[in-house]
Amino acid sequence: MASPSKRREMDVMKLMMSDYEVTMNNDSTTDFNVKFYGPKGSPYDGGVWQVHVDLPDQYPYKSPSIGFCNRIFHPNVDEMSGSVCLDVINQTWSPMFDLINVFEVFLPQLLLYPNPTDPLNGEAAALLMREPEKYTNKVREYVNKYATEAIVNGDAMSEDDSDVSDLSDAE
Repeated sequence: MASPSKRREMDVMKLMMSDYEVTMNNDSTTDFNVKFYGPKGSPYDGGVWQVHVDLPDQYPYKSPSIGFCNRIFHPNVDEMSGSVCLDVINQTWSPMFDLINVFEVFLPQLLLYPNPTDPLNGEAAALLMREPEKYTNKVREYVNKYATEAIVNGDAMSEDDSDVSDLSDAE
C-alpha cells in the first residue's frame, strides 16, 4: 500500500492533469485552490468559484477540508467563511475517494441537491423551503455578483469589494 504522502501527491497530480485549474499555495501539495464551475442546468450554472482545498497529513484516511473562497448562497455553505457542510466529505469519507470525486461528484451533488434540514446558512435554508423561486433568484443574484470569471481571476471586484475601496479612498 502506498504511503499517505505518495497518495496525496498522486491525487493532486491527477487533479492537475484533469480539466481543473489548480493553483498551489506556497508550492504545497496540501494547500491549493481549484477553479470550480457551477453544474449545468442548476441555478449555479454559469458561476465560477475558487475552492480552497487543505489536505490533512492523514489524507486519504482523513477527508480534505473544502471551502468556497468567493461567496455562494447555499444552505450547506457558510456564506462568510465558505466552509462546506458535506456529509460525504466530513463524515463518510473513505480512502477509496480521491480529489477528482470531490469536484466531479460531491460538490456538483451538493449544489444540485441542497439539504435545508442541516444548514450552515439558515437564511438560504428557510428561503429554499418556504419560497423556492426567491431562493433560485437569490442564488442567481449571488452568481452574477460574486461568481464570475473576472472576479475569480482577480480582474474585477464584486460590488461589496468596490464599496470597501470607495470608503478607503474617502479617508
